[in-house]
Amino acid sequence: MTNTDHVALTLASTSITGGVPSDDGNLSLSRKSLRRSWNQLPRCQRNLIIMGLTAFCFTALLFLPGDQLINIKDVHLKPGAAPFHIRRENTLQNPHHHPHSAQSKDGSSLINELPGDISAAVASPMTVGSHPIKAKPAIDKFDGTMDYPMETNSAENVVNLPETVHSLNENGNGLIDIVNNVEQTLEQQSSLALDEPSSIRDELEEAIRQPSKLANVDIKQHLLQMESQLAKAQHFHGATNERQAAVVAAFRHSWAGYKKYAWGHDNLKPVSQGSHEWFGLGLSIVDSLDTMYIMGLEDEFNEARDWVANSLHFHTNRDVNLFEVTIRVLGGLLSAYHLSGDRMFLVKASELGNRLLPSFLSPSGIPYSDVNLGERSAHSPKWSPDSSTSEVTTIQLEFRDLSRSTNVPIYERVVNVVNEKIHALDKSHGLVPIFINANTGTFRNYATISLGARGDSYYEYLLKQWLQTGRKDNDNLILDYMQAIDGVLTQLMRRTPREKWVYIGELINGHDFKPKMDHLTCYLPGTLLLGHQNGMPDSHLMLARDMMDTCYQTYIRQPTQLAAEISYFALNEKDENDIYVKPNDAHNLLRPEFIESLYYFYALTGNRTYQDMGWNIFQAFEKHSKVAAGYTSLGNVKNTLNTPMRDLMESFWMSETLKYFYLLFSDNRKEIDLDKWVFNSEGHPLPVYEN
Repeated sequence: MTNTDHVALTLASTSITGGVPSDDGNLSLSRKSLRRSWNQLPRCQRNLIIMGLTAFCFTALLFLPGDQLINIKDVHLKPGAAPFHIRRENTLQNPHHHPHSAQSKDGSSLINELPGDISAAVASPMTVGSHPIKAKPAIDKFDGTMDYPMETNSAENVVNLPETVHSLNENGNGLIDIVNNVEQTLEQQSSLALDEPSSIRDELEEAIRQPSKLANVDIKQHLLQMESQLAKAQHFHGATNERQAAVVAAFRHSWAGYKKYAWGHDNLKPVSQGSHEWFGLGLSIVDSLDTMYIMGLEDEFNEARDWVANSLHFHTNRDVNLFEVTIRVLGGLLSAYHLSGDRMFLVKASELGNRLLPSFLSPSGIPYSDVNLGERSAHSPKWSPDSSTSEVTTIQLEFRDLSRSTNVPIYERVVNVVNEKIHALDKSHGLVPIFINANTGTFRNYATISLGARGDSYYEYLLKQWLQTGRKDNDNLILDYMQAIDGVLTQLMRRTPREKWVYIGELINGHDFKPKMDHLTCYLPGTLLLGHQNGMPDSHLMLARDMMDTCYQTYIRQPTQLAAEISYFALNEKDENDIYVKPNDAHNLLRPEFIESLYYFYALTGNRTYQDMGWNIFQAFEKHSKVAAGYTSLGNVKNTLNTPMRDLMESFWMSETLKYFYLLFSDNRKEIDLDKWVFNSEGHPLPVYEN
């Protein structure tokens, strides 16, 4: 008898006949017989059997009824077909997001109780059983070293503006009811809801093919057809006091040096009196347009306007960074358009927007970081397969405004897809890693979590997008923002051991705490206060005030009274100083973040103490950074006798730092009304929309 016959006979006697052994010994012998028979088969036959079983299972899956299979792409990319509350269920199952939302009252799992038919869930949006899902309140108590007691009306000089009263709860607790309004679907939230993924691709490719057109019509002709809807010029009165006049003089000095030594180039090198090129887009000119308009510098604004009209071109075969060009150039053009009413700026912004769209042709919908405006192609950065999380989440204000300004929805649609995808990803207490892959659409494993470089403006734009779009209840943006700030309070916030300065650290590899805080993080006090002004809890206000004090200390503790790029904080009493700076981090780049926060505190409270704090810092810039051809970044803020100079005046000095100084020193704290305007990450004001 051959091996095959022997195997067949053995199998038949044990498994095919279905005989059951009468005792444990027989069962053991039967198992050994099967194992021996399997081992006696040639390897090729065993492989064929395994392949056959695999094919059978795969075929069985294919023939399952269609309503038992849910396409995740449909959930994330078809918000018009899948209402808001259906898409929320995927993230609510994430224990990092909502630890208790996947359990019923008795503790049993609710995941398997979700209805198979989507229409059944539509009848009870944002519910588990018969109970609505509610966001957790902000945590006001921390560990023993970080006690944040809740105060009723604890903010001195902070009151709700009359315009925000209608959005408060009926119970008068001062908090917006973000999630109780559960009847609103995504279609009600946005008139630009996405219909099909293919429609986005078609519109993208059409806009990319014809960058000088909008909706298949020449840009100028398209805008002419909607003339009644175009922006009207805003009016400003110029400097009204000595401090504002000093800021205007600083701007004119900076502009004169740039015009003389770097005209048409991106940045000025004020010490060597030359230029610095980055993208070849005249960054300092475009970035400064709205600053000049707000300051009432008519001559300077007009010469900059003429350069944009005649010399700003986007067809150069050169890679640029999507994020930087969006916030500086696209944001600068849109802001100049809204403030001046000059449609030429909107024409330029529309063409630039079309040429930036190739970034969104990635497999995941998360944009590539680098785009060639001339070739209209995009790719990941050359140094890494990943993009910075803050970069892909800090383009939404500008692209949405471009859609609203032109009535062309594609720009808003592509960034809404990014919002949806980021929202659906797993996070750690609402906090995000600082790197994300555009091909896979996932965060890098074990990446740092930080509110500094590469992470900062993700959190900023959650709040500001919510404000830009009319502060809708039940909105992912504000839910994610509230959860993120809870994560900041519980995971990143610490106090120094002796002087109790509050700071925001980092989580290296996503886990290990490091007492390091970038100057970039000093945007946070202003953002938190802006959120509190619009209904966020008092814990946000308290953190804002504590962070404001700490950020000011990073300035006044240095001999130059200027902050270093990075500060470190004592973890225990063995450290000599509560706040200290390492030699490699002691430079100052003329950054605006803390001046921005001072502006928000003054504009929203009316407390002129913040003006005095800003004036001290402005005088320090005048003393240590001013040179014959402009203002320079510094190499060491700890050295007053012979301060080394880095010889660069980046465009944000005129775009943000001086603009925020000017508005901070204004006699009219509503010179830019924060109920009607929202500043992008480069200090460009864009209008707030009702929906």
